[in-house]
Formats: sequence, C-alpha cells, structure tokens
Amino acid sequence: SKPIKKELLMKRLHVLLLASLWLALGACQPVSEDAPVLDAALSDMTAPAEPEAGWTKGAMVAAADPRAVEAGLEVLREGGNAIDAAIAVHAVLGLVEPQSSGIGGGAFMLFFERETGEITVFDGRETAPMIADKNLFMQDGKPLDFVSAWQSGRSVGTPSVVALYGRAHDFGGKADWSRLFAPAISLAENGFEVSPRLAEVLSSPRLRQITRLDDHPVSAAYFYPNGQPLEAGMLRDNPAYAQTLRAIAEQGTDGFYNLSMARAIADVVAEPPLPGLLDMKDIMSYEVKIRAPLCGNWRTYRICSAPPPSSGGVVQNMIPNLYDRLLPESASDTDRLRAFVDAQRLTYADRDHYVADSDQVQVPAEDLIDPAYLDARATQVFAPSATPRPGDPGVILGRGSMIGMWGQDPTIDSPGTTHISIVDLEGNAVSMTATIESAFGNARMVNGFLLNNELTDFALLPEKGGRPVANAPAAGKRPRSSMSPTLVFDQAGDLQLVTGSPGGNSIVAYVAKTVLGVLAWGDTPQEAAGRANIIARGQTVRVEVSRPGGAEAAQSLRDLGYSVAESESEASGLHLIQITEDGLLGGADPRREGAALGLP
Repeated sequence: SKPIKKELLMKRLHVLLLASLWLALGACQPVSEDAPVLDAALSDMTAPAEPEAGWTKGAMVAAADPRAVEAGLEVLREGGNAIDAAIAVHAVLGLVEPQSSGIGGGAFMLFFERETGEITVFDGRETAPMIADKNLFMQDGKPLDFVSAWQSGRSVGTPSVVALYGRAHDFGGKADWSRLFAPAISLAENGFEVSPRLAEVLSSPRLRQITRLDDHPVSAAYFYPNGQPLEAGMLRDNPAYAQTLRAIAEQGTDGFYNLSMARAIADVVAEPPLPGLLDMKDIMSYEVKIRAPLCGNWRTYRICSAPPPSSGGVVQNMIPNLYDRLLPESASDTDRLRAFVDAQRLTYADRDHYVADSDQVQVPAEDLIDPAYLDARATQVFAPSATPRPGDPGVILGRGSMIGMWGQDPTIDSPGTTHISIVDLEGNAVSMTATIESAFGNARMVNGFLLNNELTDFALLPEKGGRPVANAPAAGKRPRSSMSPTLVFDQAGDLQLVTGSPGGNSIVAYVAKTVLGVLAWGDTPQEAAGRANIIARGQTVRVEVSRPGGAEAAQSLRDLGYSVAESESEASGLHLIQITEDGLLGGADPRREGAALGLP
C-alpha cells in the first residue's frame, strides 16, 4: 500500500470556523447519550500557537481521560504537533488509566502529515524473547489455560512504547522532547485523583480472584494500600513513575532502554509463577518498525490503517466493502443490520486465519482487500447457525490455494487498551492505539509502571489440525493485534475521520461501527461512539442491549436465526474526530471517562 499523495487545497473562509468540544464522562456503566457541547473559544481562553497557513479548522485531542487530553492541548498550544501531543497524552494515561496502557506495553501509531499527504505507521508492538519458540505456552503437551498464561512471566513481551515515542519524535516531532513528559511527571509527584472507573475495576472481586495484582508485593502496595482498593476521589501519587519519566525526559529513550531498567524488568519477569524468558538483551535491542499503511478504497473514501501484525488495515477495509456488497438495493434497517453482522462474520474468519507478523510468516493482506476477492467473498455468506470459515484469496485471485498453509486460530485478545485521536493546528493527525493487553497487564509492577501480558495474543496452541498456526509464538516475533488505528480520506486526499478503540478482538467491530456510522449512517462522532456495539465473531453475535437500539437489534437477529448473546456493557473506548467543512467534531465513548476537546 502506498501512502496517499495529497494535493494541498488552499481554502479561504469568510468567518472563523471554531472546533466543537464533545465531552463524555462516565464510569463503567453507560451514561447519557447527550454529552455537553461547548464552543472551543469558550472552553479554552489560552491563545494557541499560530496555525499553519491554509488550515483553519483548529485542533482537537480525543482520549480516555480529561487530564491526558489537557496535557495534549498544552503541547499543541505551545506549538507542538500531533506526534508531540500523543506522547504527552499517553504518558499521562499510563498514570491515571493504568488498567489500559502504559510504558510497560506497546502501540501502533499512524501519523498523517498534511503538507506532504504521507502516512507513516510506527509499529511499536511488543516482541517475544529471542529464546522463545512455538511451545511458549505449552506445558506437559497441553496449552496453558488463558489465566495461567496471563499471570505467568511467559506472557511479558518487550516493553516497546517508549521506543515508539522516540522514533516518532525523531521522525516528525516539533516540541522539545523533555517538555512532553512534564504533565505526567507533575501528576505523578503531586498526586492525581483516582477516577471512578479505576476504583470500580480495582474493587472487582473477580479481578482480585483471578489476578495477582493484590498479591504481587509492589502492585499490591500501590493499588491496595493497607489491603484495600483505591477509592474514587483519593489522591494517589507515584514517585517511582515520576522518576522513570524524568530519566526518559532527560536522557531520551536511553533513560528507559539501559542496563539498570532492563535488569529490573528481567528480574520481575523471572519471578514465579512460571518465570518468563524475557532477558536484558531482548529489552535493550528492541527496534520500532516503520511501515507503510494498508489502504483500500470504499465508496468515495480511502481507508488506511496499520498493516500486519495489526489487523486494522485488513479488517477496516473488509467490513465496509463487504457490507456494501451484502446490502440489497432497497435496504431496510433489518437488511443493514444483517449486512453488518455478516460482513463481520466473513472478516473475522479471514482475519483469524491469515493475519500474523508479516515479517515472519506470509500474510496475504493485499489479497484480502482486493475488490475481486471481496466480490467473491460476499457470495460466501454463512447461514446464521453455521460456523464461519475462512475464504481462500489465492484461489479467487488465481494464485493457487493458500488456505491450507495454516491451521485455524481462535485466540482471544483481551481489552486492556486505550486509543488517542489527534488533529493539530497544522492539520496533521495521529491515530494511536496503545495497550498492555489484559486489565492491568501482567499485574507485575516495576519502577512505577505495569508490565504487559502481550504474548498471550499469540496462539496458545501452536498447531491446529496438524498444521502450524500463523500466529504461533516464535523468537522475536510480534503477536497479532486487533488494534485498528484508522484514518479515512476523501477522493481529494483530504482527511475525513480519525478513529480507533480499545477492546481486544472486539476492536474490529467497534472501529468499523464508527466508520460506517459517521460515513454511511449519518451519525455524529458522539452518536457513533454511543451506538450499541454488535460483535459478530464466530457462531454467536454479541449485542450490547443496554444501549439505545441494542435490545431491538438483538431481537431482530434472533428472528433471523442468529445465536445472540446479550451484553450489558462493552469494553469499547472509542475516541474519534470528524473533519467537516465547518470544523472539527469529536466523540468520546460514554462507556469510559474520556473527552474530545478542541482549540480554535
């Protein structure tokens, strides 16, 4: 896939067009659909830096916590760009939303540079240890169960997001590096107010039962002082995190990837139960991959997301295109619902079978979004009661069968993830999804941050039906990810939408809902974020019945013969920005505590 080459369009406006503020606050339970809308000029009285000539739509940051959003806005006001703001935002999220991401994990970042029209993908996915093999999660000839694998040292991949910070900043950042960590350092030293969502997750009896978060001495002391979970409104400082960030701010990425830090991480990974294989050399030799985006055409748009090992470029192109092919000419609401579900079922089956680390295995990513394959795949819709199976793009495209290369992989990705969408005052954009995998990652804490359990994104069982699984563990390999940071452009190459979400393997459905919602169904970004989530992976369709329209959708699908599982709340954390003729519109998922805040 080639980056978009954009012809700059100089647009003169007769009046100042201000960005909108969409603010959605809430804990784990769904809240009102009506998020407050404020004029950007009233929401922030500090004059921002002068915008780039020709760009008059302002700037916006959408992320999972207002304190992180404000950190990003500070950077933009001072003349930093979208890359700079994303680093500042994520450094704060690692402190105030530690259940979802942090510097002990990894990320994918898409950076769109408006002046050149180019998109760059920074692949900061964690890697397996160099002494790992396909049997990483096998014990006595059987795969570990997920919880045992998750809480073991074997699940920890090389922490990689700090390396992504550095590579992205070197590539296109504008602000002073050390300045980007100041908001997070201040909050860590002076204390931050524990949010309702963090407090609720920590108090979950199920979390305490299945994780070692309240058993590991360091994490227990931090999250459960005196044996009790942190409560909403409490002030919690983290001097160790402040010290770690200060070292990064002063020394660059060497402040993290050094002998002292590598030894501290490796020592914690080597603790029981089931000590891991990650060593100091794995940590200090980590490299970010710079990749081209995977882009495809849909209607009058071009959809770009991260290539493998991310699923984004494949799935966010497949679902909208299959949706259109499955719609009858005069479509009813039921027809649209069924097309969305069937498009997901087809897409998930292909994604589960083929997508993996393309540096180590053959991944037919371009073939899966080829219009000829999509035409054929749309004719292979499964009966509602049938088990979805992968297609064979090799046969359809005349290149020889490829379905037999791999065994099928039902790996379950977990939802310990966050998403950041940014448009800066020059019209550049970042879509960044970051993760530590499951809630609170591996539950092992070192130097103020939690380690990831990212390697459980590999197939725990490395072979299926006598064939290797594409996403099996291997030395230095990056596990498949559902993360789908996505940018959508019009025919002229103008940016139209920045979107993404956390949510494990459900990210595929969550993000597709916003692409179709904003660009096909007429939703505002806030409406798209708040829509009932519908996830159709495998035989059962999961429907979020607590959101408006969810119960009706569940019943319609039952009437059509689908097996439906009702969900009261989903783990989406959608943060999106729509670029319109009149300015920027933002959406923040009401299921979390985020905000979308604009600058004029």
